[in-house]
Amino acid sequence: MKKINIAIIGTGHLGSKHLKVYRQQLLNKANIVGICDIKPELVKQLSQEYQIKAFDDYRKLLGKVDAVNICTPTVSHFEIAEFFLTEGVHCFIEKPMTLTVSEAENLIEIAQRKKLKLQIGHVERFNAAFKAISGLAQDPLFVECHRLNPFSNRSLDIGVVMDLMIHDIDIILGLVSAPIQDIQAVGVNVLTNLEDIANSRITFNNGCVCNLTASRVSDEVMRKIRIFLKDTYISLDYVKQEAFLYKKNGDSISKTSLPIEKEEPLKSEIESFLDCIIEDKRPIVSGIEGKQALELALAISQKIWQKTNKSF
Repeated sequence: MKKINIAIIGTGHLGSKHLKVYRQQLLNKANIVGICDIKPELVKQLSQEYQIKAFDDYRKLLGKVDAVNICTPTVSHFEIAEFFLTEGVHCFIEKPMTLTVSEAENLIEIAQRKKLKLQIGHVERFNAAFKAISGLAQDPLFVECHRLNPFSNRSLDIGVVMDLMIHDIDIILGLVSAPIQDIQAVGVNVLTNLEDIANSRITFNNGCVCNLTASRVSDEVMRKIRIFLKDTYISLDYVKQEAFLYKKNGDSISKTSLPIEKEEPLKSEIESFLDCIIEDKRPIVSGIEGKQALELALAISQKIWQKTNKSF
């Protein structure tokens, strides 16, 4: 099997994680051609540590790679992905896909025209706990999501909706197959000029209601989803990779722990990207799903800005 020649663009928090996964777990499928970052001291350190060639300009990778992992700040996603897709290179883009829907649509059009793989980094789709419950969570009536993080001083170019809540937005859009009827949202800024805490209530045409809460100024880490169906309730913890199924049996409720083989979600996600290239398969989270999550995230953000009646 021919290995995929790949490069990682952006070697900050997420990019360095991508590099570690490739180096430690996926060298049987990928050959790391190089890493690229605009911060010379950072890329030099990783280059020496992993014995991988460093680049200061992503354009210098052209002709050397079959695919790239784009882990730069969101503002540069479109420019970099457009360059590589236009030149025939498969792209993995960390979430959010782009800053605007029109940018996302442009990337989808290029990828489809060039018959290239375009995958967006919504990693929770690859969480072992979510994969264990995805077949059981059909036609939900009510969904509640909590995603809380301590302040990390990262991704400050976007608000918490685009930074954290977008993960849960992607999940609910995959669970509920009905048009959106109504969006309500509130949010406040605490440590940045954008919303750091947000809550949104989304109502779908089929009657399903989803309540999403995200914070990046919490003193704890929480990533949970609760899915209520007729006579059934599913509780999932992304961090612990565990899920419980509660079922109504007459006048009582039974609780079952679902069997889950824990694995590293990022490894599963990146390996899926490589397999899509090797086996010519459609990505689980393609540009289309990435655009849909972006559209809803932007709509929620807009609702928050309208309620405040001022810019943060």
